Amino acid sequence: MRLEVFHHLYAAAGEEMGVTLMRSSFSPNIKERRDYSCALFDGEGRMIAQAAHLPVHLGAAPMSVAAAREVCDMRPGDAVLLNDPYRGGTHLPDLTLISPVFLEGDTAPSFYVVNRAHHADVGGHQPGSMAPARDVHGEGLRIPPTRLVKEGEIDRELLALVLANMRVPREREADLFAQWAANRIGELRLREMAAEYGQDELCARAGQLMDWTEELCGDLVDRVPTGSWRFEDELESPTVDGEGQASIRLTLTKRKGRLLFDFSETDHQLVGALNTPRAVPRAAVFYCLQQLLPPGTPANDGVLRSIDLLTRPGSLIDACYPAPVAAGNVETSQRLVDVIYGALAQVWPDRIPAASAGTMSNLTFGGGPDGDQGAFAYYETIAGGAAAGPEGAGAHAVQTHMTNTRNTPIEALEAQLPVQVLSYTVRRGSGGRGRFAGGDGVVRRLRFSKGVRVGFVAERSKSGPWGLAGGGSGQPGGARLRLAGAQRDRIVSSKGSFELPEGSEFEVRTPGGGAFGKGARSGR
Repeated sequence: MRLEVFHHLYAAAGEEMGVTLMRSSFSPNIKERRDYSCALFDGEGRMIAQAAHLPVHLGAAPMSVAAAREVCDMRPGDAVLLNDPYRGGTHLPDLTLISPVFLEGDTAPSFYVVNRAHHADVGGHQPGSMAPARDVHGEGLRIPPTRLVKEGEIDRELLALVLANMRVPREREADLFAQWAANRIGELRLREMAAEYGQDELCARAGQLMDWTEELCGDLVDRVPTGSWRFEDELESPTVDGEGQASIRLTLTKRKGRLLFDFSETDHQLVGALNTPRAVPRAAVFYCLQQLLPPGTPANDGVLRSIDLLTRPGSLIDACYPAPVAAGNVETSQRLVDVIYGALAQVWPDRIPAASAGTMSNLTFGGGPDGDQGAFAYYETIAGGAAAGPEGAGAHAVQTHMTNTRNTPIEALEAQLPVQVLSYTVRRGSGGRGRFAGGDGVVRRLRFSKGVRVGFVAERSKSGPWGLAGGGSGQPGGARLRLAGAQRDRIVSSKGSFELPEGSEFEVRTPGGGAFGKGARSGR
């Protein structure tokens, strides 16, 4: 079918953008972990295709494009930079670059090419820009939609201002140029497609792809019986002081051919970094529905056309300025998936898995003098156990749900940073027990050869990911450190920052996934 050809043409352009970004970048977080995403949008700002990158990035990207289109009068050769969580962003380390594509004879963009990459540092109080802060200003430099590239030329004064507020500015600059290169590849491929197939067909097929997805998602919604289902789950120690708890509450309702995800009863925003802008629950809903659609369904604007999303401004998942949001994109996004699946499991108990690790176990560290000479900053998320489901056991030691990043190879990590990986193993037996067992988490232990400031943000450290259908919970995660010269480890908070002298060690243990069904632990 010719429409299927265009589906793969658009998706391939997004994948090639990602390869360009990966190969052109300098930081391990982008080059090795591949913490980036690429997508194509039509002239109205509707997503028409995405590469198989990070769900939390891609589901939130439409709000970035909308913000850029509203603020910036984009011209040929422009590229708009933003990270402001209150104007289309998710959290500050995710720098988004949006470029318009003007085909021959266009007076307005026919398409937009977009990529989002997580930078290892964007300023703020802590190296890595992810450790707990009391407001968004403590998390780093906030950039509203701004033209970084104007008609093909970098705005050097703006770039200098941006880099002056970030650690290791030469690495940040190199990664920004890699993002620009990725968008230029996406634009080139769209121009080639227009030359081969004609501009009219290229634009028309984009609309047809979205309509196709809308039809498939409508069929999915039609299979949901009329009714209402509730589910809630908690975030642990969510404040900057590590106190209290916060709940995400969902009422899922099917009525008049539409599916409503109502999060309005979720707790109020926090003095702590687990808040999210509205883009993040939107991304979580998009991701969960996409997993239930037939294999090969195009991932685009059509997914949410039969869906209504209700959030309450000022709540934990629709935070207002100046709420800090660094951890919401990585931690609260995972809990949102758990809550959505918890509600959907009441609709389709034979299709929905238990809870996976439920955390990205975010680790940052940095140090050295100001400027580039000897300065360093690093960020990574650490794999955990995948949930078991009605069809089998969960996988060990994998990134789950809203993250789709890779492991940083030990060789790359040790070659580029003052750190030694002492152990990196599967945490045997950490998955939940049941008819189908949850996957096991990992143990990762580092030793630093220079003094560093470490930041750690994680969840599921008090109670493990829940099982379904009588299956047991996975084991909770946690962290510990050993100061240089000490004889024993000490357990540390799941959210905090730590000054560690040279020779100190830090260990992360990630949660196992929940099990599915009663019975003895299944083998693999």
